This record gives sequence, structure tokens and C-alpha cells, in this order.
Amino acid sequence: MKILPNDGISSSAIEVLEKEGLEVINHKVAQEQLANFINENKVEVLLVRSATQVKKDLIDSCPTLKIIGRGGVGMDNIDVDYAKKKGINVINTPAASSRSVAELVFAHMLSLYRFLQDSNRNMPLEGDTNFSALKKSYGKAMELGGKTLGVIGFGRIGVEVAKIGLALGMKIIVSDAEKITRTLTLDFFDGQKVDFTLTTTTMEEVLKNSDAISVHVPKQPKYIIGEKEINLMKKTSVLVNASRGGVIDEVALINALNEDKIFGAALDVFEKEPKPEITLLMNPKLSLSPHIGGNTLEAQERVGIELAEQIISFYKNNHQNLSS
Repeated sequence: MKILPNDGISSSAIEVLEKEGLEVINHKVAQEQLANFINENKVEVLLVRSATQVKKDLIDSCPTLKIIGRGGVGMDNIDVDYAKKKGINVINTPAASSRSVAELVFAHMLSLYRFLQDSNRNMPLEGDTNFSALKKSYGKAMELGGKTLGVIGFGRIGVEVAKIGLALGMKIIVSDAEKITRTLTLDFFDGQKVDFTLTTTTMEEVLKNSDAISVHVPKQPKYIIGEKEINLMKKTSVLVNASRGGVIDEVALINALNEDKIFGAALDVFEKEPKPEITLLMNPKLSLSPHIGGNTLEAQERVGIELAEQIISFYKNNHQNLSS
């Protein structure tokens, strides 16, 4: 079985796969050359992250494919239903990057509350000539401890965000499309554990009462946060989207920031990736990152191992079926 991890995979995952006698072609192939490469090399497993597109035309062009794997949660770049209709096994790693995304959320929140996204722009330009004025301009920073954190979407990543918020001493309120009650366990270094039970409330309650809001929902057919929803938020609140581009109306967000309707916002995902609107890139009240939520060394290690285990399981089951 030949495996092409086109958007990369950890070395430990390659080692695990090769120990089972599977061949890993650790090579990056351009999208327009991918079908030819897969066919010429008789690739049976294509592994991707968010960069490589696996749509109907590629699936139709590559009859050797048996598995399409997505390192991460969302599979917007894969025609999942069509692949399954063609008999291709589609796998992903929904839990592997949850902690990494959650930590990025708080990196953005802290950056906004302490004006780091702005000071990191201005210090290199004015730090030697305007130090005192810059110090004064950042004097209205705030702490996250004691604030209310609103989490929209109470799945795996939403749970991790809530847990970090609890560890920081924040009050947590959550909303979801379904009514959910979950007990969250915080594990500490010395073996101690603390349980917190949270039950979802309405999205309106989250928007009205939160000081910081983090969105964690799958791709949606329309915006879930637009002008109406932003108008419900506190003027001192921040909004973070590290889920999917297109769940927040970016025009309404820019208008709200320019009109001081909210304190700030952070985006790791955009409606127009990989070319976000210039109005977003230039706004000093936005903390921005290029869709890197799950891109940590630890997450990539977990993603690779989880994909490898699923591939090996598929490979062994198929061999057993053929030999029986």
C-alpha cells in the first residue's frame, strides 16, 4: 500500500507506517499535478490537511485511491459523500488538534486585552522615539481572570476552550445547536482533578453576557454572527473565530470595530482564504493568524499517529478479508 501525505505528516507516523510494511511517499505535489502523480505511482492512500483539495474531479481521475485522510477536524476540502459513494474510505482526526486550537484562542484573547497585536506593530517603528506615548496608549489593558467567557459550539474544541478559561478563573457560559450538559475535568500536574458541570444556554445569552466570545462551529450555510448579533455584545468584549471562515460576517465585524461597538476581534480563518480582505489585514483592532489553529508540533504528532493507526487497521482488515 502506497501512501502520499501531500500536506506533510510527522516522522514518527512515517516510522509507524513503514514498520508495518507500508510505503510512504513523503513528497509535496502541486494540485494540478496531483492526479497524474497518484496514478503514475499507484497511490492508494492520500493524506491532506487544509491545503490540498480532494474534489470530485480528482476522485474520478484516481481509481487507485482506497483511503482519503484529513489531518484535522473539518473536511471542507474533501467531497466526502462522493468519495464514500465511490467506495473510498474517508478518515480524519477530530480530537488531535483540539488543545492546539484552544490555546491559540487564548493567545489571541490575551493579545487583544493587552494590545499586543498593536504594540508589536508599533514598537519596531516608534519604540525608540515614542516609548512613553506608546506606554500610555496601552494603559487601558484588561485581565481575562474574572471575566465571562462565552463559547459558541460545545464540541471537542469548545470543551478545551472552556477548560482553559476555567483554569484562568473565568466564568463560562456556552451555547450549542443542541441542549447539552457536560462535566469537564481539569487535570493538574500533581494528579489533582477538579470537575465543572456546564449546561448550554441560548446564543443570545452568550452574546449579551460575555466579555470574550470564541466561536467553534462547523461550516455553515450562512453567517451565525452578523450585525444583529454583534449589536448584542458588550462594547468591552472581544470576538474570536478559529473555526471556519464564513461563520462571521466580516463586513459587519469591520464596521463594528470602526464604530467601537466592540473592543476587538481575532481571526484565524477567513471567508476568502488564502487572500483575506485587505480591510481585515490593516485593521489595528484585529489580531490575525493564517489558519494555524491546529499547527503545533504536539498536534501534528497526534494527527500523524492517529492517521497511521487508522490506515494500519484498514490495511490489516483488508488483508484478513482477502485471506479468509
